[in-house]
Amino acid sequence: MTADWRPGATLDTLRLRARLLARVRAFFAARGVLEVETPLLSVAGSTDPALASLRTAYHGPGLPAGQPLYLHTSPEFPMKRLLAAGSGPIYQVARVFRDGEAGGRHNPEFTLLEWYRPGWGIDQLMAEVEQLVTGLYEGAQPLPDTRRYPYRALFQEYLGLDPLVASVAELRTCAETAGIRPPAGMPADDPDPWCDLLLTHRIEPRLGPGLVFLYDYPASQAALARLKPGEPAVAERFELYWDGLELANGFHELGDAAEQRARFVADNHKREAQGLPAMPLDERLLAALEQGLPDCSGVALGLDRLLMRLAGLDRIDQVLAFAVDRA
Repeated sequence: MTADWRPGATLDTLRLRARLLARVRAFFAARGVLEVETPLLSVAGSTDPALASLRTAYHGPGLPAGQPLYLHTSPEFPMKRLLAAGSGPIYQVARVFRDGEAGGRHNPEFTLLEWYRPGWGIDQLMAEVEQLVTGLYEGAQPLPDTRRYPYRALFQEYLGLDPLVASVAELRTCAETAGIRPPAGMPADDPDPWCDLLLTHRIEPRLGPGLVFLYDYPASQAALARLKPGEPAVAERFELYWDGLELANGFHELGDAAEQRARFVADNHKREAQGLPAMPLDERLLAALEQGLPDCSGVALGLDRLLMRLAGLDRIDQVLAFAVDRA
């Protein structure tokens, strides 16, 4: 049987991808944002329990046993090292890798547009994300007005519970009442995976039409974001959806090296509790944070998913030349 060698995307879609990349670069060039490149490989993998890093090994001089290396899940850490070195505003179009992710909206290798704005808060960055996406849109009908909602408010409106204080038992009951079958291994003491389950199954499908920003995520989902003072505390984090499809994730970036180290260690404890390997910490990032990260906000936007919406397509393999099943 002859292997199917043909691309998954049409040539018209690949031409649209090329125009998209050219217009993204023009957008940032007009705003004085520097394009950078950073390595795909790192000695540190992602500690996030929700992400799985692809691993390889480098066998070079003085390394007979090989140096473990990880294909990055995001260019964030080396870009923050550039920010700490005084780069000013920067962006990158990067190929990134996440093991175990394949399906209608996922491919283990995909393209992220990531950028950082020193001196900006997330409100300014959300406005720029909106300007970029609406400026790339070429549809015959105008997009509906962009809407912004606090994460907490949508849970209260759609599900009748408060995600900032709800117990795992309450979240589980809400999922079971809606007929959602949780995947195996859901934790009995961590509400975040249950919130994610409800968000993806009950809230995201109701976020269309057009662009919707969610912001003020639970503090436990801060990852690399600063916390906003208050009770209960929330993360200075936002996500962008287009017709219910998540496109972007942004933070007011955490600059405290000690706090970042503590979060990495806590992530590894969660990984071990879930039977996942602990990951080596990025000591170079932590050293850069100790030196001083400028106050900044940053965002990662999935260009393949954006292309899906711009082209009116439903599957990520329709916008990739060769998805993982054709690699």
